[in-house]
Amino acid sequence: MAAAFASPKPMWRRIEGQRVLLVDDVLTTGATAEACARVLKAAGAACVHVATVARVQERETRPI
Repeated sequence: MAAAFASPKPMWRRIEGQRVLLVDDVLTTGATAEACARVLKAAGAACVHVATVARVQERETRPI
């Protein structure tokens, strides 16, 4: 997942110093949100917050 997302350098000046809210519909492992947050931070975001609508529960800990 680490190389799945990128931010073009011309966009960095719009991201630099900004507080970013990353919205994800479903959080499973958190890998997608983490990869996106890393790209945004590398582009200069001051901070990245993640909001999710739903979270997947592990079957082993919460059987249906």
